[in-house]
Amino acid sequence: MLNFTVEEYKQRMKNVQKSMNEKGIEVLIVTDPANINYLTGFDGWSFYVHQCLIVMVDREQPIWVGRGQDANAARITTWLDDDNIMSYTDDYVHSLVKHPMEFVADIIKGKGYHKKTIATEMDAYYYTAKCQERLEASLPNAKFKDGNLLVSWVKIIKSDAEIEYMRKAAKIVEKGMQTAYDSIDVGVRQCDAAAKVFHALISGTEEFGGDYASIIPLMPAGERTSTPHLSWTDEPYKDGDTVILELAGNYRRYHCPLSRTLILGDAPQKVRDLAAVVVEGLTAALDAVKPGASCEELERVWARSIEKSGFIKDSRIGYSMGLNYPPDWGEHTASLRPGDKTVLKPNMTFHMIPGIWLDDCGVDISESFRVTEDGVELFTSYPRKLLVRESAGAIAGI
Repeated sequence: MLNFTVEEYKQRMKNVQKSMNEKGIEVLIVTDPANINYLTGFDGWSFYVHQCLIVMVDREQPIWVGRGQDANAARITTWLDDDNIMSYTDDYVHSLVKHPMEFVADIIKGKGYHKKTIATEMDAYYYTAKCQERLEASLPNAKFKDGNLLVSWVKIIKSDAEIEYMRKAAKIVEKGMQTAYDSIDVGVRQCDAAAKVFHALISGTEEFGGDYASIIPLMPAGERTSTPHLSWTDEPYKDGDTVILELAGNYRRYHCPLSRTLILGDAPQKVRDLAAVVVEGLTAALDAVKPGASCEELERVWARSIEKSGFIKDSRIGYSMGLNYPPDWGEHTASLRPGDKTVLKPNMTFHMIPGIWLDDCGVDISESFRVTEDGVELFTSYPRKLLVRESAGAIAGI
């Protein structure tokens, strides 16, 4: 069963082919799992072996290429005709003598595109240097270009159906955040709280279930909150611990991230002060969201808000996000930072996460949002403040 109508997939193909035409690209080899999903619906945990789409500028359907045992996944989850699903034999997998990109090259030759201008996603996570080397060696008469992020920039503006999936993901992450709050307490092992959060995010709501997110729940505690990308240990939480919670709901591969910071017991004054600065700046920047504003303009609103506090943040405050697979839910396109002049348009979706990390602690409070026709839609309504765990089932804040 397809997640979207065939008509929507066909329109996505047309939008990508339009961009290919503008860039002088006749064949685009798509290897990013999110982009493969975006164009076809393909959804399988098979991206650890080489797979791709061959998108030709003048053909309505792309060709899916992957491992033989994954071909039925393409038949089950995509809108492609059977003759556009082509698989290689298992002796290509992790072979020292042959490579799947040689199989891809043979398909391109067979279709008569071996002298065309071919682009690849050169900076995609699962596209290796060996892929490019074998492809170029097998297609000596082709001209090669970098097609990285071409599809990603097309998918930066979501359809209404995609937005609905993200709204469902938002309901799931709110449940996950509340579960984290209810589960974290003095004496509880961090791993046990994380297990309950995982359960909440995957079980979802009574109306719809969740999927695995592209990033694990990031749940550092104590001194580990001084850096953003650590998670839980098997140590018990202690009185006075700060805990950062960066979670994401996922519905049919569409994400809604949400971050909050929680204190067990009395919050150190430094953490309270830092949280107040983050919340004030985040609120000001969200108030500035509207079509026509640029990414760097939003960052400047944030920067002006925090400069009076003496705190400094030298990293971006957000990024475009939505459909993705591990290891990231970000789209690698627009960032909320100085120098990014990307203009906001309706149905662009972002995760604004202006966390600040000091030498011994940190505060991370975020919101995911959609740009609307005249402003902003927040995907979640979870309390935007430093959370203080005083008693089970209640949220107290500064």
